[in-house]
Amino acid sequence: MQILKFGGTSVGSVESIKQVIAIIEKHRQDGSPIAVVFSAMGGVTNQLIEIGRMATTGDTDYMELVRRIEDRHFNVIKALIPVKEQGKVVAHVRGVINELEDLLRGVSLIRELTLRTHDLITSFGERLSTLIIAECVKSRGIPAQFLDARTVIKTDAQFGQAGVNYTRTNELVKAHFDKVLGQPGTPIQLITGFIGSTEKNETTTLGRGGSDYTASIIGAALNADMIDIWTDVDGMMTADPRKVPNAFNIPTITYAEAMELSHFGAKVIYPPSLQPAFARNIPIRVLNTFNPTHAGTVVSRTAERRQYTITGISSIDDIALVNVQGSGMIGVAGVSAKLFGVLAAHKISVILISQASSEHSICFAIDPRGAENVKAILDSEFATEIEHGHIDNIAIERDLSVIATVGEGMRKSSGIAGKLFSVLGKNGVNIVAVAQGSSEINISVVINKNNLSKALNALHNIFFQSEARVLNLYLVGTGLIGKTLLKQIFEQNEFLRTEKLLKVCVVGMTNTRKMLLAPRGIELDAWHERLLTEGVTTSLPAFVEKIKDYNLPNSVFIDCTSDKDIVQFYESLLDANISVVTPNKVANSGPYSEYRRLQRTALNRGVKFLYETNVGAGLPIINTVQGLMTAGDRFLKIEAILSGTLSYIFNTFRMGTSFADVVREAKEKGYTEPDPRDDLSGQDVARKILILAREAGFPLEPEDVTINNLLPESCLSAPTIPAFFDELERNNAYFENLLTSAEAKGEKLRFVASFEQNKAVIELRSVGPEHPFYMLSGSDNIVSFTTERYKERPLVVKGPGAGAEVTASGVFADVVSIGSYLA
Repeated sequence: MQILKFGGTSVGSVESIKQVIAIIEKHRQDGSPIAVVFSAMGGVTNQLIEIGRMATTGDTDYMELVRRIEDRHFNVIKALIPVKEQGKVVAHVRGVINELEDLLRGVSLIRELTLRTHDLITSFGERLSTLIIAECVKSRGIPAQFLDARTVIKTDAQFGQAGVNYTRTNELVKAHFDKVLGQPGTPIQLITGFIGSTEKNETTTLGRGGSDYTASIIGAALNADMIDIWTDVDGMMTADPRKVPNAFNIPTITYAEAMELSHFGAKVIYPPSLQPAFARNIPIRVLNTFNPTHAGTVVSRTAERRQYTITGISSIDDIALVNVQGSGMIGVAGVSAKLFGVLAAHKISVILISQASSEHSICFAIDPRGAENVKAILDSEFATEIEHGHIDNIAIERDLSVIATVGEGMRKSSGIAGKLFSVLGKNGVNIVAVAQGSSEINISVVINKNNLSKALNALHNIFFQSEARVLNLYLVGTGLIGKTLLKQIFEQNEFLRTEKLLKVCVVGMTNTRKMLLAPRGIELDAWHERLLTEGVTTSLPAFVEKIKDYNLPNSVFIDCTSDKDIVQFYESLLDANISVVTPNKVANSGPYSEYRRLQRTALNRGVKFLYETNVGAGLPIINTVQGLMTAGDRFLKIEAILSGTLSYIFNTFRMGTSFADVVREAKEKGYTEPDPRDDLSGQDVARKILILAREAGFPLEPEDVTINNLLPESCLSAPTIPAFFDELERNNAYFENLLTSAEAKGEKLRFVASFEQNKAVIELRSVGPEHPFYMLSGSDNIVSFTTERYKERPLVVKGPGAGAEVTASGVFADVVSIGSYLA
């Protein structure tokens, strides 16, 4: 016997009903008998509930809703049943609608809606949908019978959620199907879901998941091989795909796992209603009416072995947390019993319970719509304890969500809770309450509601790592470095995804003119065109606020500019648990207090503030300093050539060549700033040595750095760039004298930054062959570290210290390191 059940969305329209009939026809080809259970058309049950409410208040507009329901069903008849057969079906449906109207008139007159009458009103949804689909099936020449479940499913008189009399029901179901199976052609049984009846033939409903319950009852009574639940999704998913785009199908799942996921928000099935089938060990298959070739999910007592420790993540979007606390609760027996006894007596459903081991407090999660009522009840019931100070307070906390990570693989697996708490902490998600059952297949956490999407995506990324961890990047500055960075990300993304399980997703970018934000990502092969066509006028404050509003997990803000105004946003971004990566030196070379504040904020929020490219572009200079400091080494002296421009100039300056010509050549090659004095003044080098000294543990201020000017005052004060070059020509003898003096000693000129004994100095020096800077060539940077451990032979880092490729590469390396930190 095949049992199929179709939900409201599956029978919600003409097209979907066509699809249902096609599925039924395909199952007929297997040759085994078929029973099909139907829900009401999507939305009809809610309309019937509203109609009943309106009739109770005397609002005659309920008839308009009745007409809409009638028209919707008539439209199906007209579309799917041949014209010559429509009359009798319309008449039959019209008779059922008349019965509904008569019932509603009675409710309207007496202005009272009992639970019994409410059940009768809501039963019309399934009765109408099943009746019409039965006629549609028969009109195609398929042997079929309409079966009103009220004739075979017998219940008690607990209207609204009736209890099933299984002994009597099983007898009636078996008797009916024994008779059907004896008929020629074995007609398909098309059964109303959700409803039953008492022994007095009063209509009852089976509560939440009622149509699933009907299928389970019928399947268990007939000992079916499988029950197929047809819905509008491809089975059960690792998470809600509306919240987690990377969610994927779970092929097999256990009853216990399905129960836990359903309790915490997975709406595909309602396992309690499937308990009769579970008790008979009948597997449940969840399938998609609109994608019938998909294998779906099989729910059974055991599941296939999986590569993942957890099976799925589900959530309840909106809960309230009730916290009962007081020192008088410690060691006092019966407090919990009284608390939950009171809740049970008032039929208050509890979603989650957490109690401190000190017994000082008990908190539990409930539907927020009943929070004030719960507080009033508890204030009344515990009035004596509150008055005597045994209970300090009964507090309600709102705007919360609960997330459940579920999986049989969690049993005896170490590190699951640690990984869960770690990834939430790294994304700035505060955990309000935690609950874990002794079965060890569920860890539930209560968090702030506005962090739900971020938390779900972060957890899914970390637990289901066949899907790469995602870094969400926001880029400020699409100039030479920013553009090069985007190119490098585009070229390397596939390698990172396959080899490092890391997906780098650019979700926002801005320059001085346009800004573009796209939470699902910007394709990097056409980012420039999209920024131009879809971008809006740049507003950096608005850009930063949007980043915070999106609240995406694993967010990184990249500042590829030298703009001093952008750094004002760093602290608020770090405080919002967004990592910052930048080659911009402004933030780290201002007042020491601001430098330290950014460091502390990043540390306290568990995010990263990375700026390797502040000094030496892509050279591992800052990482080297930080590594030595972490290992306990102490710095005695730092010497460095930190300007690729000045390195090039003094490596090129030779006798017979004017200094002005060398500077002019460097400018033409793009090595200098538009005004070469910006390089020759030494200010940029001063910022770099200041940063290195701070990283080495010395609290220097900008004014603590001494710059011995390389240029004569007349050059520095020239009103224009041409005038500057004129002054440089006039002072050529000065520079020739410096060069002659150095060469006479067998030395070379080098523009050196040094830090020693708490003093930082920038100056032009001549160095001999024994010095590590003597052999420097081209535009390379070089740094020499003398430390307690590298005292006799300094540690030297040397290489290209400027250029878009190496700078962008350094920024990219910082970004990728954040991905490793999140693993």
